[in-house]
Amino acid sequence: MSHIGKPPCDEAAVLYGAHASPCAAASLRWTLVAAILGSSMAFLDGTVVNVALPALQSELDATASQAQWVIESYALFLAALLLVGGALGDRFGRRRMFMAGVALFTLAAGACALSRSADQLIVARAVQGIGAALLVPGSLALISATFPESQRGQAIGTWSAFSGIAAAIGPVVGGFLVDHYSWTWAFLINLPLGAALLALCAAKVPESRAEPAQHAALDIVGAVLATLGLAGVVFACIEAPGRGWTSPLVLGAGIAGIAALALFVLVESRSRAPMLPLALLRIRNFAGANLLTLLLYAALGGGLYFFPLNLIQVQGYSAAAAGAALLPFIAIMFLLSRWAGKLVDRFGPRRPLVIGPLVAAAGFALFALPSVGSSYWVAFLPAVSVLGLGMAVTVAPLTTTVMNSVGAEQAGLASGVNNAVSRAGALLAIAVFGLVMSAAFDASLDEGLKALELPAKVQAAIVEQRPKLAAIAVPAGLPEAKAAGIKQAVGESFVAGFRRVMLVCAALAVLSALSAWLLIASGKPARPTPS
Repeated sequence: MSHIGKPPCDEAAVLYGAHASPCAAASLRWTLVAAILGSSMAFLDGTVVNVALPALQSELDATASQAQWVIESYALFLAALLLVGGALGDRFGRRRMFMAGVALFTLAAGACALSRSADQLIVARAVQGIGAALLVPGSLALISATFPESQRGQAIGTWSAFSGIAAAIGPVVGGFLVDHYSWTWAFLINLPLGAALLALCAAKVPESRAEPAQHAALDIVGAVLATLGLAGVVFACIEAPGRGWTSPLVLGAGIAGIAALALFVLVESRSRAPMLPLALLRIRNFAGANLLTLLLYAALGGGLYFFPLNLIQVQGYSAAAAGAALLPFIAIMFLLSRWAGKLVDRFGPRRPLVIGPLVAAAGFALFALPSVGSSYWVAFLPAVSVLGLGMAVTVAPLTTTVMNSVGAEQAGLASGVNNAVSRAGALLAIAVFGLVMSAAFDASLDEGLKALELPAKVQAAIVEQRPKLAAIAVPAGLPEAKAAGIKQAVGESFVAGFRRVMLVCAALAVLSALSAWLLIASGKPARPTPS
């Protein structure tokens, strides 16, 4: 759930991509099916794993930081290598690189299911993220390269509709599998999909690649620096609660990460063919839209990471029920997407990009109200619905603003940058919000345990498990009243941290609205003509 639905500009890249080659009608149909299956695998993985997280945390005896790494190791490589993955497809063949991504993604999913420790799972997830960096842009590039412009819009609409269905049913199906079988099925479900998709691509999907003169340069140095920089910062934030900020490993990783990101900016500013053209950020609308994306998708990705943990570990929901909890969010996004797409034409980009994030901020604030044992219909549904409304008002105008801010010849690059920014925002937020959650949880738990007046040995056993957050196991052999009191204290402590996280999310959403107000033009911009 850290990436519910599709990131901004996920569809826009295909609108201005490579010119299609003439293909038979059957090839067009099978290419569309392959693109839908590929994107569905990525969407399923992005939502199902969050629902399975409590179960695998319990079975693998994982700490909260290890649970974060299960999500972050995948997101790290996807965010850092997304733009490189698209360039590889243009150069070496879009079908070839798409199939390579599917194969790596599928094999890594099998390794995830076979993992018998949290560390093994984290490594397998990292490999799966590398596969996703080839699969995700390749899915859209196949449509762009195969369908002629006259049929591309309809193909995109079909792709989008089926992708939305996958995003909606994925967590529910995944939750059912977790409840009735095992968390491993959250990964095993990818194996038959991946095998069928590889066979389909080999038999039915035509190959395509850009002309040599149109090859995007491979900014390997930039990709390595971005990966190292994000990894260092994320490692420091995730490991600091357990190891302490003064730990040489945490301190060294943080400093190395910041240095690598600074060097990344320097390299990109001097490169002839950078992965991230910094010149684009001198365009006010583009800079404003990407700052909004960074802040708002940090709030969305980081906040919704903790939502299923709250529902399952504290509120007592089944995995399937937790997977269904965000269905109203997806339904509102789906129903209002066409209406929201017309807002820029009617009002210009600034107004919807201020109002939408402010409505989303109200939704995040509503998440801070429920306590332990709150009803979904009274406590969580209003928050989910208001957040969905805010994101629906925002996403289509945000995509339009990004695409209108640059010339047609740079539209694909601009959409890729914005997509990567949204993923990087969520990646960093999950790490930073872990610090917020841990600080509030520890403070609240200390107060709760003090009030229970537990024996020193029992209290020490609970304090030792604090890195597990809401997954803390109550020591055996205690009187029923004491055990219930400990469980209540743990739940209330997690809710205290969850509330603080959601208020931070609301603040980020307000800042994203402010960035739109200050940086995005109020008029109706025309697309710049190609230089």
